[in-house]
Amino acid sequence: MGFEPNSSPEWLEALYTTWQRTPDSLPEDWSEYFSALTDEASGTTKPASSQELLKHSAVQSLIYRYRDIGHLLACTDPLSPCPTSHPLLDLSAFGLGVEDLDLRFVLRNFPLPEASLRDILDLLRETYSHSIGAEFMHIQSPLERGWLKDRMESCRNHLQVSASKQLRLLEKLQQASLFEEFLHKSFLGQKRFSLEGGEALIPLLDEVVERCPGMGVCNLVLGMAHRGRLNVLANVFGKPMENIFSEFEDNREFGFVGDGDVKYHVGFSSHRTFQDGRSLHLTLAANPSHLEAVDPVVQGKARALQEDHGKEGGKRVLPVLVHGDAAFAGQGMVAEVLNLSQLRGYSTGGTLHVILNNQIGFTTSPQDSRSTCYSTDLAKMLMVPIFHVHGEDPEAVLQAVDLALDYRQTFGQDVILELICYRRHGHNEGDEPLFTQPLMYQRIKDRPRPFELYEQKLLEQGVEAATLARSRTAFEQQLELSRQLPPRAMGNGFDGKWAHIHKAYESASVDTTLLPGRILNLGKNLFRLPEGFNAHPKIAKLLRKRLASLHPGSQIDWPTAEALAFASLIDEGHPVRLSGQDSRRGTFSQRHSTLFDLESGQEFCPLQELSGAAPFRAYDSMLSEAAVMGFDYGYSLERPDGLTIWEAQFGDFTNGAQVIIDQFITAGESKWDRASGLTLFLPHGYEGQGAEHSSARIERFLQMCAEENLLVTIPSTPAQLFHLLRRQVKQRFRKPLIVFTPKVLLRHPDCTSSLEELEGGSFEEILTPQPQQRASTLALCCGKIFYEIKARQTKEKREDIVLVRIEQLYPLRYDLLGDLSQHFEGVRNLVWIQDEPLNMGAWSHLRSQLTDIFGKEPVFIGRKASAAAAVGSHRLHNEEQARILDRLFLMP
Repeated sequence: MGFEPNSSPEWLEALYTTWQRTPDSLPEDWSEYFSALTDEASGTTKPASSQELLKHSAVQSLIYRYRDIGHLLACTDPLSPCPTSHPLLDLSAFGLGVEDLDLRFVLRNFPLPEASLRDILDLLRETYSHSIGAEFMHIQSPLERGWLKDRMESCRNHLQVSASKQLRLLEKLQQASLFEEFLHKSFLGQKRFSLEGGEALIPLLDEVVERCPGMGVCNLVLGMAHRGRLNVLANVFGKPMENIFSEFEDNREFGFVGDGDVKYHVGFSSHRTFQDGRSLHLTLAANPSHLEAVDPVVQGKARALQEDHGKEGGKRVLPVLVHGDAAFAGQGMVAEVLNLSQLRGYSTGGTLHVILNNQIGFTTSPQDSRSTCYSTDLAKMLMVPIFHVHGEDPEAVLQAVDLALDYRQTFGQDVILELICYRRHGHNEGDEPLFTQPLMYQRIKDRPRPFELYEQKLLEQGVEAATLARSRTAFEQQLELSRQLPPRAMGNGFDGKWAHIHKAYESASVDTTLLPGRILNLGKNLFRLPEGFNAHPKIAKLLRKRLASLHPGSQIDWPTAEALAFASLIDEGHPVRLSGQDSRRGTFSQRHSTLFDLESGQEFCPLQELSGAAPFRAYDSMLSEAAVMGFDYGYSLERPDGLTIWEAQFGDFTNGAQVIIDQFITAGESKWDRASGLTLFLPHGYEGQGAEHSSARIERFLQMCAEENLLVTIPSTPAQLFHLLRRQVKQRFRKPLIVFTPKVLLRHPDCTSSLEELEGGSFEEILTPQPQQRASTLALCCGKIFYEIKARQTKEKREDIVLVRIEQLYPLRYDLLGDLSQHFEGVRNLVWIQDEPLNMGAWSHLRSQLTDIFGKEPVFIGRKASAAAAVGSHRLHNEEQARILDRLFLMP
């Protein structure tokens, strides 16, 4: 029941009578309204006619509606006249008129206890319909909504800015404008994705940085696309000008690492120490041109840093994301990242989202790029405040960002700040925007720069507004310096917590063994139930079976070996994070890392109960590949000594995160000098389940392999997995690890390993049998097909076929395969056999390499080339599989 301005007097009288009898029976707003008509001193009700009641209700409706939609009257667009009326906010919409402006009304939960309608309107318009338009009434929490209302109405959403603060604002606006002007004149025609028109972003971020120490924030992690990035680097992060100019001069000899990247994609970090001794570390995450792809990476980095600070980590590390208006509305990654914000495995205590609204996306106008009123409307899914701010009112920008930061620190929620501005040039400096937006750019062409407008305002207020920004002469000196000397050393991706990590790949064996008896000790703690815990009977039986398998003479299956690998790493001080869809139980009901009490629902995670120095964290993710993988990649950047795993529900679904794989995992170190040890678990195997449940696309990962950028593996035994996971943390370098994990082999009776193989073995890139004198066929393979061949070989007693498993597909161990080729130099048939079609799997990648190693091209045995990864018919699958095996066993 809301406030209805056209309600009849009779209805109001009846409602008033109801309130007098049972006050708690009415909604909160009506109760507050009628309470406002009560004389609290005497406890008697002020006499009120039906007409007076109606006008009072109309005023309450007016107040509510301004809080709800006052933003529709806000003056926030620099390129358009300020709106002066809206039919839903006109006095006539409430049954009021100009004749009522001087009537006085008693109010409750309003800054003015009693006021005229004129004064009420003034307060409402200044608060909700000036340079800040606030959307917050969609928030369901009365506490949060009340907090925002009180904060805004108590100061009319205006910040009292000191003269020194005003000069600081002017200085930052000047710096932003003059920096762009110098680049434009000095590097004519070069792309820089200018911030001009949106210079208010610089004082906004400057205020965030200045506020952080006082809020207890010691780390700020920023993600943004290319628009204005160079300006932010120069005027917020303090990147030396000579370094920026060197990049424009394309001085490769001055410090490029790997392939490098364009100057408006690279990351940067700096450290600020303030006058009171407090400090702040700032990180700008490297990003590709794929708009919004960096968002989950920033969240993952922030989460890892927050965990380092313990329970208060959410208040100590602040993630900030700068979006474009078209990208925020159009890129699905935004919705995925917003959805992560309150999930226990992915929350970061609230993100400050800044939308730099240029009112255009490349050449596309808003009416063609979104179906919503605002570019920010997607964010209402979270019920968090949204502030729309005039991009040429820097004091309003400060008020909005201060309010946003205080809300974030108080409630641990995301907050949205839309900076409505414009783009002075085209998408890049070579574009002509008049081709597609002639009217808009005619208005922009002669518009004064934001600092000039603000400078004029300060002069009118009597504030001495001298030019404080760098002069062109200073820029010229730094440009000349960049041409003569190498740029200032700014560190690299192997500093700080990465300093002990080697950059280069090493093929040397890594010691992953354990002392005898240690696995059994770990298992006794791992495969037990706490006193009084009511586990599912099948789970209790499974734990007993796993514990029994740790004794000599028994065989350990895949899930048990995996759990023991995690436990051994945790026990040695290496944190483990496992994240993915259904990962705690496992897609195939194999893992059961978290158990649930049948009676209470209480959770129990045995790996978290180990007494080691490092934590184990396992999370069931939301139904997303891109955002969650991006999050875990970002997390891995802050965990050089941990094992961070993203697991696909099925490996086939990995292509939902192809942007993260292509731009970050595959090329991040080469482009940005940022190593990652992220591990991907990708279930893979042709078992007759159709095109979407068979292939993790081995061929795509191998196609991206070069310069030893990835480790691509397909382990075929539990011991191989055990040592592979331990090797990933124990080796001296870090590379992303791709693991094609099995499905049917999880419970295959022959896919087991002994206790001795776990305690004393190591990961072997090539699994080879002993040379056989009768061998006529050398069959190279990987994955589960080995077990099918082995079963038929045993059945037919075929000792002439030698099976070699390539467990690490990249980097390929040429030396080991070279030794193998010498042992089997006289073999008649050399075969590569795989489940996958001819145009898929490892064959295309390995074909030329195996030919070089063995001196002849192997015969391919597998499915014919196919558009789909697999057939949909289980019967047809079995027929194809039989033909593959027949071809091998019928070879002469």
